[in-house]
Amino acid sequence: MMECGSCRDCLHKLCAHKIPVFASLNREEMAHLSSIARHRNYGKGENLVSEGDPLDALVILNEGDAKAYQLTPDGHEQILYVFSQGDFFGERNLLGNRTSPYTVTALKPVKTCIFGRDAFHDMLRANPEIAVKIIEELESRMERMENALQNMGVRNLDERIGGLLLDFSEKYGAKVPEGILLRLPLSREGIARYLGVARETVSRKLGQLEKDGVIRSVSNKSILILNGEALKTAVGKEN
Repeated sequence: MMECGSCRDCLHKLCAHKIPVFASLNREEMAHLSSIARHRNYGKGENLVSEGDPLDALVILNEGDAKAYQLTPDGHEQILYVFSQGDFFGERNLLGNRTSPYTVTALKPVKTCIFGRDAFHDMLRANPEIAVKIIEELESRMERMENALQNMGVRNLDERIGGLLLDFSEKYGAKVPEGILLRLPLSREGIARYLGVARETVSRKLGQLEKDGVIRSVSNKSILILNGEALKTAVGKEN
């Protein structure tokens, strides 16, 4: 873990609206933000926080991806969420003396902006619109997590994998002439841990989707979605 060398450099990226919760701030408010923010960099595989650690700060990912997970009773990872640029965690701990409910590990080099409890409260009092945006994002995140838990118990595996690819495509996909080029934030093993199944099962299901002409594997971490409508139909998201 390294302290970031220049807060102004990080805040310049915030000014570019890379982080949605700060999109409404003007230049003067950004200058104030730079005076209360701390910045840290993490290498791939480093923990930003561990399950059970005290956390009295709001942590925002300025760059990179990280996974949030808990260990199951048999010692396996259960991935709960994948954080990417603009996502944040630790907000619930700012309202009380709670510990982190999960471990967050960098999937690639990560840069963060960190706001301590007192600074966070001052920021909300001065900019109540940020509080509204945080509440909206938390509501959206809870909905996604609830859907993921429901899918594990209700949907069949084909629907769950299709839904995951659709969710990832909205966040990590880029339109290309042939469809949507999806940069997967997780490996096949990570996807398996996210879905709670064996890696071999994920590989087999992805292979079937490729055989059916729905996707095409580009590399270990990239997939080309050729037929997004077929995925939507499979998970009941028909237009």
